Amino acid sequence: MTQWLYLLGLLVSIAGLMTLDWRYRVALFDQPRRAIVTVVLGVAAFLIWDFIGVGLGIFFIGDSAYLSGVTVAPEVPLEEIFFLILLTYQTLLLWRAFARQRERA
Repeated sequence: MTQWLYLLGLLVSIAGLMTLDWRYRVALFDQPRRAIVTVVLGVAAFLIWDFIGVGLGIFFIGDSAYLSGVTVAPEVPLEEIFFLILLTYQTLLLWRAFARQRERA
């Protein structure tokens, strides 16, 4: 069961961000198309970065009891996709929240 804990933690975190976004209508629940495109482009850029790092032998999975063992590419675990979604979505929410705060000032 521990092999799914990291993925579960990522999904719970993404759900928490979505709850905040829904409550305050910051990104996805304000301008869904723009938010989705932004997150997809961010994840794609980070995946390219990951693939370059794997190709150069810099990035690798390593040993962890908390990873599911499912890989989407050599040395790229499934959890990496959800981590990148979390990272880009969180950054988008912060960017939009600070922009709103700046507009109010």
